[in-house]
Amino acid sequence: MNVYAEKLVPIIKDQMVAVEESLFEKVESQVKIVDDIGIHLIKAGGKRLRPALYLLCSYDANLPLKENASLAASLELIHMATLVHDDVIDEASTRRGQPTANTLWGNKISVLAGDYLLAMAFSSIADFIKPREIQVMANTIALVCEGEILQNINAFNADITMEDYKRKTFQKTANFIASSCELGAIRANFTEEQISQIQTYGNCLGMAFQITDDILDITGNAKQIGKPAGNDLKQGIITLPVIYALKNSPHQEELRKLVSSTEITDDEVAKALEITRECGAVEYSYDIVRDYLQNAKNILPKELSLEVKNSLINVIDFVESRDY
Repeated sequence: MNVYAEKLVPIIKDQMVAVEESLFEKVESQVKIVDDIGIHLIKAGGKRLRPALYLLCSYDANLPLKENASLAASLELIHMATLVHDDVIDEASTRRGQPTANTLWGNKISVLAGDYLLAMAFSSIADFIKPREIQVMANTIALVCEGEILQNINAFNADITMEDYKRKTFQKTANFIASSCELGAIRANFTEEQISQIQTYGNCLGMAFQITDDILDITGNAKQIGKPAGNDLKQGIITLPVIYALKNSPHQEELRKLVSSTEITDDEVAKALEITRECGAVEYSYDIVRDYLQNAKNILPKELSLEVKNSLINVIDFVESRDY
């Protein structure tokens, strides 16, 4: 059972159990290695944020459990597939404290396994999903791909702008979270105004979620965040705290040389992290997080039931205070 179902959003606890069951059903394959990869990815855990938000946003409609859990699980499968592909691109060895699929089975098989997960995400819901919902899901995948491309184009680019960063973050992370909320609202037959409000909530939440990830990469450790601290810098990913430090640190020129190096060493990563932490970049980034989260809280539709609204606010509070 994940943290959302147990602590933050107990109103969907039973539905999240059904999501886990659905995930195992969806990854089943007659090819053992595909089956093994799917089971490994599910058991590696994760916050299950996207299915949880979908279930919360559709909760008031009291939709059929099996059907609703299936769509929620499909969102998680899409997320898992993008992570598998990300790990291949980044040559990552660990995620969530566990070996990545590419470490265990190699790049070729991992890419194909990610494609399999994408196919199963749509195949299992084809009987009941509507064209508008298919479009939302397909557009989400397209934007994730564009975000990943933008991130790779700007690798080791110390001149990346705040606008570039926000665009990449929206496409790679925030839009997926917003789409999960939007799908729930669509399935619950909300008005177009309410759907737009729910989508904005998800977008603000998603931006804040990614920025807290960026902060944790600067302030956390491998045990805490499930991957090496400073991993973004090793990959050439210039995040919000680093963008701030590149403009405001008294050691900005040294930092520029460090983050621009495609051969950055562990010692140099440590130095870059130190420079970033010492100039107020973390505090600045948390201010941005709080602004996004306040906007998310303010935009929630008044018509939501109290238990759903409180649950969505609980998720906001978790994102603000999370340390993993």
